[in-house]
Amino acid sequence: MFLLKKKKEVIGIDIGSSSVKLVQLKESKGSFQLLNLGIVPLPPEAIVDNTIMDSASIVSAVKNLVSSLEIKVKDAACSISGNSVIIRKITLPTMSSEELEDQITWEAEQYIPFDINDVNLDFQILSPDSLDPTKMNVLLVASKKDIINDYVAVFNDAGLLLSVVDVDSFAVQNAFEINHDAGPDEIVALVNIGASVMNINVVKDGVTLFTRDVQMGGNLYTDEIQKQLGISSVEAESIKLLVQETNNHVLMDVIDKVNESMTQEIRRSLDFFNSTANDDRVMKIVLSGGCSKTYNFQAAVKEKLGLSVEVSNPFAKLKYSEKDFDPEYLQEIGPLMAVTVGLATRRVGDK
Repeated sequence: MFLLKKKKEVIGIDIGSSSVKLVQLKESKGSFQLLNLGIVPLPPEAIVDNTIMDSASIVSAVKNLVSSLEIKVKDAACSISGNSVIIRKITLPTMSSEELEDQITWEAEQYIPFDINDVNLDFQILSPDSLDPTKMNVLLVASKKDIINDYVAVFNDAGLLLSVVDVDSFAVQNAFEINHDAGPDEIVALVNIGASVMNINVVKDGVTLFTRDVQMGGNLYTDEIQKQLGISSVEAESIKLLVQETNNHVLMDVIDKVNESMTQEIRRSLDFFNSTANDDRVMKIVLSGGCSKTYNFQAAVKEKLGLSVEVSNPFAKLKYSEKDFDPEYLQEIGPLMAVTVGLATRRVGDK
């Protein structure tokens, strides 16, 4: 979103509520080569409700990743989601990008529930309005300046320059588009579920039709397991990944109930989109984020929504050396890395 002029490479750094993930890509002849990747866990509550609470731990994690991977690039891209960002699809009179640049602050005041002086703004012209050719659809994105400033400070303290600030949903979309060949009229719901936020982005021909962030994620499983089994949050976090191995029917029931809650939330969002999108209907769901690996989750989504469901592999079409990266490991961690891969495709100065 907000930025510099020169097209330099960046490292993609995804600061989530449970870990910091890093990916470095090299672009060559229309494709990307994987140069580096790493994941470092964060202590609980380093980030709460998308707000940085423990900047020292995050700075330490970023520094460790950069130094251990011996990365020399100093420009970084990160992303925000949830309460940190407001995304609105609005309709405006048709004008050029330059004209809109001059008017966007005034136009945005009608849609942003904060003092316009307290936010960073960006926009993307999407398409002419299908009902009125004198108008166009515009995606408006806003984030509070103090949130962005907190991230800038973290990267500065880690010895990096935050050159691109993206949105989780759009980073996932970038990763999807370089790895999947969607049909020209195919409407896909990209559903990325991290520890605390679910990002839903409905796309067609590379254009966002609908986006929504929901404040629920993998922590819901941990909390429910902790409550039902009477164990610590650390135990609950580890056991939720071992459901099949433990063959614990109480645990399976807990997982199934949370799967149901998550799936209902996806269904609500897609039902809303389908009811407001003329003849457009979601045809497929692509899952990413840690929750996409949860026991029975993919099957639950498929059954509840009656749609084709697949799990994202953001490394599917990337070039890499099998000496440096184990293909099985990349397959295993792939769903967790969609945001990070998408960030790593960005360049300094990108819109």
